[in-house]
Amino acid sequence: MTHIHNGADGFAATALDGFCDVHAHLVQRIRSGVMRATATPPGKVAVVIGGGSGHYPAFAGYVGPGLADAAVAGDIFASPSAKAVYDVCKRADRGGGVVLMFGNYAGDVLNFNIAAERLRREGIDTRIVAITDDIASAREPARRRGIAGDLLVLKLAAAAAEGGRPLDEVARIARHANDRTRSFGVAFGGCTLPGAEAPLFSVPAGHMALGLGIHGEPGIDEVAILRAGDLATLLVGRLLDDMPAGAGTHVAAVLNGLGGTKQEELFVLWTSVAAGLRNAGLDAIRPEVGEFITSLDMEGCSLSLTWLDDTLEPLWTAPCDSAALTRGTIIPTTPAPKIEEAADQAAIWAPSTAASRAAGQAVAEALSLLAATLDGAEAELGRIDAQAGDGDHGRGMACGSAAGARAARDAAT
Repeated sequence: MTHIHNGADGFAATALDGFCDVHAHLVQRIRSGVMRATATPPGKVAVVIGGGSGHYPAFAGYVGPGLADAAVAGDIFASPSAKAVYDVCKRADRGGGVVLMFGNYAGDVLNFNIAAERLRREGIDTRIVAITDDIASAREPARRRGIAGDLLVLKLAAAAAEGGRPLDEVARIARHANDRTRSFGVAFGGCTLPGAEAPLFSVPAGHMALGLGIHGEPGIDEVAILRAGDLATLLVGRLLDDMPAGAGTHVAAVLNGLGGTKQEELFVLWTSVAAGLRNAGLDAIRPEVGEFITSLDMEGCSLSLTWLDDTLEPLWTAPCDSAALTRGTIIPTTPAPKIEEAADQAAIWAPSTAASRAAGQAVAEALSLLAATLDGAEAELGRIDAQAGDGDHGRGMACGSAAGARAARDAAT
């Protein structure tokens, strides 16, 4: 249950405000997301990540030297709009082009690609990398979802960009890393949206869902909860069964908690995961254990592996500094200029008539009724969407209709 909020509508934005205030030495708040608070050199490739909120520290927690240049934030479990993605990328661009990275979900694919096309038309070379690490979600790699493997692919691509590599090379490394990354997760309990009285989904008592998505997307099975050693065997075994062609013996490993599983539990699990990797002849290089891609208060965990090679290993161990991940020597930085954003310009309308005012009032009333109806159906729409999609339909419809109703009211008055 998400207990602390000032109302569901403003939860994601208020959380992002608080995050930026606490970490002002690393990030600065911009409309629809965050940017580095430190300067980057002209010509550097900008690495921009993003997606829905509710997954902290993804995605804002990975903005900083050696990692992302900016992050775009949608509402809870909802893709940011194409305009939001475009605006953040425009801010982040330093003349070296943009690599735009996100999990492979329908809304993100649509909106990030629309934004990329607009950026390209304006002369900003933009490359798209949809991360597809979740082996439980599809047999074909291109159709898989992106889960905790987001962190590994980001870290590797961002280190290449920080080292001054050109756009073609950064994009190639990002895709190469994605091709060599695999994740598999389990859930013991569902997550509850802010303001909701019940979880978005549930798992039968005493059981765990195999392959359940981070928005409640259906998994592949439900089994009795396993002891830590048996769970580790399951996680490692599933990944080894799907290892990429030409895999070596060095792996980057991330054992990720989904939001409601204690760090101590993850450390207990890691002892068996590490043994399983060693028994398979694998050497885990700088493993990470903790919360990296969460789902509000979901109970569960996932294991991600990237099979490293001579190109990727130095990038995995390269320095970085962000709110959620810091390693290596301190990267020298200087403060970036504070961004001052102008308010949106008010629309200018032609003079109204009595007939147009009456029509406008009727439209405003209809949209208000629609917004109220969709607000009441938000939880149910999210639950239905979680069976086939990413669980954000209710939130998206409620927010979109509310914004439309506000705009109609303003225009009608």
